[in-house]
Amino acid sequence: MAKRKENPKVTRISATEAKTHFGRLIRRVRRGGEYVIVERDGIPVLGILDADELEDYLDLHDEALQEQIRQGYAEYREGKTRPIEEVLAEVEDEAGSP
Repeated sequence: MAKRKENPKVTRISATEAKTHFGRLIRRVRRGGEYVIVERDGIPVLGILDADELEDYLDLHDEALQEQIRQGYAEYREGKTRPIEEVLAEVEDEAGSP
């Protein structure tokens, strides 16, 4: 999961400036945790954010994934879990089998 600042910096720039300084924008977003809003004729048309954060956002809106999480949590509450040592031993056994 992407780690973001509580109050990230949001910068608004023109599309022309974004085109001219795209490499710099990539570094600012990736390293600095910054958001960039690109405007055309003063109207916001595009937002730039880190890819990890975008994936997290998309996961939050994926109903199939949310259902899997709900189902897994319900199984956990019902005690349908196994110790990690047991699972790892099973995986190791399967990996060693031809």
